[in-house]
Amino acid sequence: MAKKLGFGCMRLPLTEAGNFAAVDTAAVEGMVDDFLAAGFTYFDTAYMYHDFRSECVVREALVKRHDRDAFTLASKLPTMFLKTEEDQERIFGEQLEKCGVAYFDYYLLHNLNVTNYRIAERLDSFGFIARKKAEGRIRRIGFSFHDSAALLDEILTTHPETEFVQLQINYLDWDNESIQSRKCYETARRHGKPVVVMEPVKGGALAQVPQEAERLFRSVRPDLSPASWAIRYAASLEGVAMVLSGMSSPRQMADNISYMRDFQPLTPDEHDAIARAVQIINRSIAIPCTACRYCVAGCPRRIAIPEYFALYNADRQSLNNGFSVQGVYYANLTQHHGKASDCIGCRKCEKSCPQHLGIVEGLRKVAETFETA
Repeated sequence: MAKKLGFGCMRLPLTEAGNFAAVDTAAVEGMVDDFLAAGFTYFDTAYMYHDFRSECVVREALVKRHDRDAFTLASKLPTMFLKTEEDQERIFGEQLEKCGVAYFDYYLLHNLNVTNYRIAERLDSFGFIARKKAEGRIRRIGFSFHDSAALLDEILTTHPETEFVQLQINYLDWDNESIQSRKCYETARRHGKPVVVMEPVKGGALAQVPQEAERLFRSVRPDLSPASWAIRYAASLEGVAMVLSGMSSPRQMADNISYMRDFQPLTPDEHDAIARAVQIINRSIAIPCTACRYCVAGCPRRIAIPEYFALYNADRQSLNNGFSVQGVYYANLTQHHGKASDCIGCRKCEKSCPQHLGIVEGLRKVAETFETA
């Protein structure tokens, strides 16, 4: 791996707000070109991103327009969708076709947690990706992970053949006992595995920090954006090979390139500022959702969970003087999605949530906020 900034193809620009299948391919093409021109090469996609369209966008915006040796491409086997061993061969072949490539530089078992790890073991998914590597269809094998450090240690002990691990690491989750960023990072380091970082900006939450936290950052480095602090925090960790950023606009990409082209690790003073910012930010976030959308696919009532949580957080942080503009947006969304009060408490969403959020309870709060007369 070369420069440490990776292009995460999970939050691409859209031509229609809220329609995650409506990717603005022309905008992505320009971003891809700028990214490569700046000397960055790593692209990360997955089977389910953008309502199963992300890999096709990668083919059109990247693979068809640039030499194969000009970039490295990562995708993932969706363990959460596997029912039989045969599903693996079918999906892998589909991914190669959708991406328009003969091989993946990096290929991961997607979103291993206690449930999905059982699926991977039952279907010999580690054996499957190892065979694909032997066939020349994969260059390096690994997995993305959202669970406890103890389970991560078990997986890496059982499967030392894995060559890297993708972890959620950001300064807000570093000491979070549910996500266990620090403990998982230390476990990966103990096993000698390079780390690819996902969610360094926590789904955009650390790009729009409370004003008090932004003033703190600007007092130390007036030239740097709030997002830069989050990405540089992750990239400064020893053993981190790549930091993924889900860039949604050319502006976001230009900002990331500005400080990652010639990456400089955090100084002690900057670490101190982040420690103070964590206290400020934690006071302001009601529901720490990253909008990864893993919860949406299986919802029987088609509830727009991430969008509702974002509106709820914004409502909690605003002074609406009796009128909530977030309530207007909520009413708009419910024209095409289930209301928060439509939740039946099946908890499929909570089983899929990498953040281990109490989504059912969160939806109850959303309903109380936006659905009461």
